[in-house]
Amino acid sequence: MSTAAGRRPLLSPLGLGGGLVVAAVLIAVPLVAAPFQTITVCYGLVFAIAALGFNLLLGYTGLLSFGHSAYFGMGAYVVAMLVKYLGWTSMEAYIVAGAIGSALVAGLFGVVCVRYTRIFFGILTLALSQVLWSLALKLFWVTGGTDGLRVPTPTLLFGRLAPTSEKMDFLAYRYYYYVLVLFALSVAVMWLIVHSPFGKALQAIRDNETRAEFVGVQVRRYRWIAFVVSGAFTGLAGALWVPLNGLTTPDILYWQFSGRIVFFVVLGGFKTFWGPIVGALAYNYLETYAVGFTVYWQLVLGVVLVLLVLTMPQGLAGTVEALSRRLRKPVLT
Repeated sequence: MSTAAGRRPLLSPLGLGGGLVVAAVLIAVPLVAAPFQTITVCYGLVFAIAALGFNLLLGYTGLLSFGHSAYFGMGAYVVAMLVKYLGWTSMEAYIVAGAIGSALVAGLFGVVCVRYTRIFFGILTLALSQVLWSLALKLFWVTGGTDGLRVPTPTLLFGRLAPTSEKMDFLAYRYYYYVLVLFALSVAVMWLIVHSPFGKALQAIRDNETRAEFVGVQVRRYRWIAFVVSGAFTGLAGALWVPLNGLTTPDILYWQFSGRIVFFVVLGGFKTFWGPIVGALAYNYLETYAVGFTVYWQLVLGVVLVLLVLTMPQGLAGTVEALSRRLRKPVLT
């Protein structure tokens, strides 16, 4: 599909060879890395799922949301509620409930938000996410307030894999591969979505809303569906995140967490399919090691991120892609 105003499609693949290399590296991580390193990668994969969902709105539909912490937090809180009030322990139940709960909230918020675009859309998403944060903070007898709700390690594969006494080993091996499989499925599903006629329609809306509506695309309906799908992906990430963290608090519903999700995508490059994944993994590593390096980690992280954005405006993945195209370009004699 050719895009308006000379914009390139956002479907630049790694290629079969590159994809196989990345898959092999991710599979080998628990075998060659320490448990802490493996869990760090696992966090990155979870954030990458959230970034993929967010980029369906930003990169493909042209809508910048400042409230995606609402859906990530909803996925996490649904899991915490199932543990506290129903005593459920199955990760499969957590995933289904978290994704559905986030999709329902996204559907409700989307009815209001998709009527607007640009800054109005962003401010509405921010305001609605802050409503959830306020509820999680004030309804402390339900949500635990600032103390949060504890989430123990769940069972996997419908109870076939139960937690062991060594929690770190369980998370670094069994849970890591569990997350890796879901990450791969999420990438495949999102790839199919953006290649489908629905994905092409979203890109048409992004490039020229008036022309898209003129040829018969129901703009608001498509935006709402994209909003719900984006919320479901982000909720899935939240459901996978909370067993890793062991605790959910209102902090993940606050607007600053939404800013992190935005930065995942911008850092990696929202004009490529793989950019959000690269950005989520890179940001997670930068933050983890900055925290361990100095008490002024926020300053260090901010300086590094600003330099990366200024020197690589296309994002990490976008810059690599541009360089590879330049290297493949035939030299004229």
